[in-house]
Parts: sequence; structure tokens; C-alpha cells
Amino acid sequence: MQPIVKLAGIALMLLSLYFLGQNIMFTTSIGRYWWIDISAAGAVITLFLGVISLVFGNRDIKSLGWGLIFVAILLVFVSSGVVLKPTSLWDFFLSVTCMVCGWNLFRTGRLGL
Repeated sequence: MQPIVKLAGIALMLLSLYFLGQNIMFTTSIGRYWWIDISAAGAVITLFLGVISLVFGNRDIKSLGWGLIFVAILLVFVSSGVVLKPTSLWDFFLSVTCMVCGWNLFRTGRLGL
């Protein structure tokens, strides 16, 4: 029964990412300046490397992963390649609820409501 509960927790966390992710658009366009497109691609690659190092790394690599994620966030703001559409309060509430309940199911096996 425990693996099914953990899978349900992972499914809820992925569902929460879906709810938030439907309001994020990655755009690619030819900008006036050449460094805009480079920083947009760099943000995606840096974020990917940061998440990989957080998931699979040891303690030293995890601190590097957090640094890479911070650099990726900075590159997103520099490149303006990510457009955040407005989200409703209901979508945000649903997403956070799914994330918290999924994490609690994954960690403890209970919803804890």
C-alpha cells in the first residue's frame, strides 16, 4: 500500500506543477540585441543543471545546484524570454493545495488535513 500512496503523492505534486505551468510561456524571438537570446537559452540549461544537481548530487553539489537555480532566475529576468500570464486565485490555491498534500502523502503517507 505504501508505494501506491507515494505514487499518489508524486501525482499530486505533478498536478500542481501543471496548474502553475499552464500560465508560464517560454518565448523565443529575435531580439534587438544578440545577448537576449543567449541568456534565454542559458536560463533553461542552467535551471536544468541546477535541478539535476539538487536531485542527484551530494551536499557540496547541492549548494552548487541552488546557485545554478539562482543564476537561471536572474537570466530569465535579463532575457525576458519567459512570460508569466495572470493566474486566478483559485488556480493558485488549487496548485498550492495539491503541492502540499502531495508532498505530505509522499513524505508521511497521510494527508494531514
